[in-house]
Amino acid sequence: MTTIIHCDMDAFYASVAELDDPSLRGKPVVVGAGIRGVVLSANYAARKFGIRAAMPVGRAKRMAPNAIFVSPDHHRYSEISARVMEIFQSFTPYVEPLSLDEAFMDITGAQKLLGTPREIGQAIRKRVHDECGITCSVGIASNKFIAKLASQHCKPNGMLEILDERLLEFLHPLPVGAMWGVGPKTGEALERLGLHTIGDIANTPRTTLMRALGDAAGASLYELAWGRDMRDVSNDE
Repeated sequence: MTTIIHCDMDAFYASVAELDDPSLRGKPVVVGAGIRGVVLSANYAARKFGIRAAMPVGRAKRMAPNAIFVSPDHHRYSEISARVMEIFQSFTPYVEPLSLDEAFMDITGAQKLLGTPREIGQAIRKRVHDECGITCSVGIASNKFIAKLASQHCKPNGMLEILDERLLEFLHPLPVGAMWGVGPKTGEALERLGLHTIGDIANTPRTTLMRALGDAAGASLYELAWGRDMRDVSNDE
């Protein structure tokens, strides 16, 4: 059976700022420059004030005037990211980066040598912390969709494995907005159908979803709502 890990750095840009300036630790830190700029990252202390990525910096400053705002350092982020990806590739050649701070890994073939999925996940987390000085959250499942949901569910600095026999128990209570492909427009269409959870989508006829959302989107959401995702981890350059 295929085993996929999704690894996501915790508040990556803000974590790098704290790494480079330890005096920031424990304080609300926001990465974003200029009143007219947008927030690139906020640590968990800043998120308690409601600050989120993509929010205007001016608004974030009004919400948390005592937060510390730091300018982004993209060269430094790329440097740390490269080190993180090297760690991932030491566990498996099948690594699919999604951005500087997250990636999928297919560890199916690594288990005979490196141990159980949980042991591999813990080893990855330990090396990222020890060698890069930041934390990450790890989701483990039999496909990409569930692995990514799992990593989001255990943030920050956690690990969650979703076994196939408990997949629907985990998936179906989640809100529809947790699904890939559900933005504001699709969310409104689902709301009109009275669908609020992923379980609601799963228990709606595929044809109904296809009529409301279009053939491709409706069929895709139906499959995902049953935890079915056939996409492989792609390490194509």
